[in-house]
Amino acid sequence: MTTYKHSTVPVGGERIEVSGGSFQVPDKPIIPFIEGDGTGADIWRASVRVFDAAVERAYAGKKKVHWMEVLAGQKAFDATGEWMPAESLEAVREFKIAIKGPLTTPVGGGIRSLNVALRQELDLYACIRPVRYFEGVGSPMKDPGKVNIVIFRENIEDVYSGIEFKSGSPEAEKLRQYLKSEFNKNVREGSAIGIKPMSPFGSKRLVEMAIKYAIKKGKKSVTLMHKGNIMKFTEGGFKDWGYELAAEKFAGQVVREDDASAAGSNAVIIKDRIADSMFQQLLLRPSEYDVIATPNLNGDYVSDAAAAQVGGLGIAPGGNVGDEAAVFEATHGTAPKYANLDKINPGSVILSGVMMFEQMGWQEAADMVMRGMESAITAKTVTYDLARQMPGSTEVSTSKFGDCVIAGMQG
Repeated sequence: MTTYKHSTVPVGGERIEVSGGSFQVPDKPIIPFIEGDGTGADIWRASVRVFDAAVERAYAGKKKVHWMEVLAGQKAFDATGEWMPAESLEAVREFKIAIKGPLTTPVGGGIRSLNVALRQELDLYACIRPVRYFEGVGSPMKDPGKVNIVIFRENIEDVYSGIEFKSGSPEAEKLRQYLKSEFNKNVREGSAIGIKPMSPFGSKRLVEMAIKYAIKKGKKSVTLMHKGNIMKFTEGGFKDWGYELAAEKFAGQVVREDDASAAGSNAVIIKDRIADSMFQQLLLRPSEYDVIATPNLNGDYVSDAAAAQVGGLGIAPGGNVGDEAAVFEATHGTAPKYANLDKINPGSVILSGVMMFEQMGWQEAADMVMRGMESAITAKTVTYDLARQMPGSTEVSTSKFGDCVIAGMQG
């Protein structure tokens, strides 16, 4: 195993391997974790107790996670002078599956976003965001229980690829002049310019992962969300490439919406919706959507909007998954004003742990955690963000909420 300067490899743990496109998980896996900035420490302390309790109860000591802390964010900068040390990325490459709390974005120069850096450096091309309702949580929706979707957001390309030039910079002016002279495209003088690359390769592998998930989980449909009516060659390309991939690799298993009447009852329907219409559809007809596959920027918006329909980001998990590694994460920010107050909701990381256990094939542990979450919320023993939406609830601390989740695992 690699020797790390700022992290300690746990004794007795084993590496997860990747073979045949799937993760091969030993009984005593080493899993790197990034505590996170701001409220990250409070959240992680509660979450890791939940994870360990679920594994112990599910497997009676036959399985155990060996946790390995790696540094990123403010904690890394204070210790190493770097926001994202190379060895932290190497640890995820070596041990394959990791989990993290929220990370701050450095102000000024350097890395634009630590989360984006992780995704791009490790080619974690699919951001997976399941969104479901927990009975009793306050919601602006009349019937939030109809929202039960999984969003597959392309993670590497689109406007988040990081190719942009500042207003007034020589690079922006040079590119503006080039667009004028070579392509007769007029860009207003002084404009900042960003580039939106989207490829058949990147789009198809994302859609393929979404379709495989839908087939495995018995979902009824996969919807390609795009803005191809305006951006015909990028977002429109995403839609076209998605349909092509479905026909190339899933003939007989996936059928287009306009052919659905002739398909077997087990076929997954693939359809597409314009991005702005998709937002309206999720409000008015959410039960018609199961899996959504979409480019990067669309996925950022729609996943947060969908989470708002069922109670907010405090209970919104996420996972960044590639062919060789996966990092599961809190989807909310660092909330620094609540740091070290034992107040914030750890639900996002706890539910991201459910996704992690499912990726590992430890379904029994995943079910334990989910049962505990449902029990704690049903009993209305919740942190402040949910308590203010739930009349008659008892507000509890971060750590106490973790206790309630553990207590409810056997319920």
